[in-house]
Amino acid sequence: QVQLVESGGGLVQAGGSLRLSCAASGRTSYIGIMGWFRQAPGKEREFVAGITWNGGSAYYSDSLKGRFTISRDNAKNIEWLQMNSLKPEDTAVYYCAAHGSPIAVRRPTWDYWGQGTQVTVSS
Repeated sequence: QVQLVESGGGLVQAGGSLRLSCAASGRTSYIGIMGWFRQAPGKEREFVAGITWNGGSAYYSDSLKGRFTISRDNAKNIEWLQMNSLKPEDTAVYYCAAHGSPIAVRRPTWDYWGQGTQVTVSS
């Protein structure tokens, strides 16, 4: 089992920035990729970004690339999501996720999930 704990959500004005963190524990040797999804009220969970655990290759949602940056420290089992130029439509619950391999990364079928952290962007 892999446990994931997010932090860093909150309320920010449009144009502002937030950095989300996710700490992994447990069977971290299983992790091939870690990433972030988000889910707004009434919408499906959507892929935000992912990063391979060993090589550090990053994947992004096409609509978010350029504003969001994912990074990780696999020695400390932590990943971050830096979110800049936030917009009200970025308001959602953001979920940290982990998967064994970077296959079909944009589908919300990863193996392990955090509890989610709320990000609210006011206009």
